[in-house]
Amino acid sequence: MSEQHCPAPRKLFIQMSGAPGSGKSTTSKLVGKSIDGVVIDHDILKSSLLEDGILSFDQAAKAAYRIDWALADTLMEQGRSVVLDCPCNYQTVIDSGTALARKHGFTYWYVECKVNDIDLLNARLQQRVPMRSQRTEVDSLPPDAAAGTQDARELFRRWIDSPYSPVDNVIVVDSSGVLSREQCRDAILRHIQFASGQQDQHTMKTPLRQLGLE
Repeated sequence: MSEQHCPAPRKLFIQMSGAPGSGKSTTSKLVGKSIDGVVIDHDILKSSLLEDGILSFDQAAKAAYRIDWALADTLMEQGRSVVLDCPCNYQTVIDSGTALARKHGFTYWYVECKVNDIDLLNARLQQRVPMRSQRTEVDSLPPDAAAGTQDARELFRRWIDSPYSPVDNVIVVDSSGVLSREQCRDAILRHIQFASGQQDQHTMKTPLRQLGLE
């Protein structure tokens, strides 16, 4: 299948979401390349901040979020479309993303890579080479994270079942393997392009689109 590109002239701010192992980062890169956008990878930033051992895991996470927003802000100011590969585990992440899109007049999209099978996610985590900020399996926290009172698997399940999301411009794509990575990308881009045309005609009515999900 030939690589698809999103021809819409609007600048895009795409906020990715999905549990670890859902294919969020791979999809982010594919989408970013197709829209000639810049991908900001939260885990790369957080892992880099942890390398010197100066910041705690929570401190590094908060600092990485601040860098995420600063980078997105300056890139959007320069007219670049942005794909933010960042966990959406807090409402403030959604609020910050939508506010930034409004500030720069960009079209906002929330794209969730959905995998309901926790065993499949666990297998993917065990097979990948983890960054310092990432889990190696569902039942283990990242090495720098302090052990809390909540079970690691329960926390992971909550990310799958109840991610934070906005009301409008939401796309949920099945990234369990039913669709290839390229098919996931193409489905996302087709929906963004279709919705852009509908918005141009002031007839957009559907806030949520599920791609490849029963």
